[in-house]
Amino acid sequence: MPEPPGEHRYHAYLLRLWSAVEEGQLTWRASLENPRTGERIGFASLQRLFAFLLDQTSLHAELNASPPTIDDDRGAESKRGK
Repeated sequence: MPEPPGEHRYHAYLLRLWSAVEEGQLTWRASLENPRTGERIGFASLQRLFAFLLDQTSLHAELNASPPTIDDDRGAESKRGK
């Protein structure tokens, strides 16, 4: 089902993180749960989680004429009182 207009501009998830030992190495696992639908997605690594989030936000980034720069991010932090 297609998302309503503007729906791609906001994503909310419940993030769960936990550590696990695999072949003697500590690794992090993650899951995201959509609070609206209850859908859960599991990730075997943080890299896979990040890849998913980048994929989810890539459409939004493509729609922006000028993506934020490091200077823009610093400005946002200073506006928040940092």
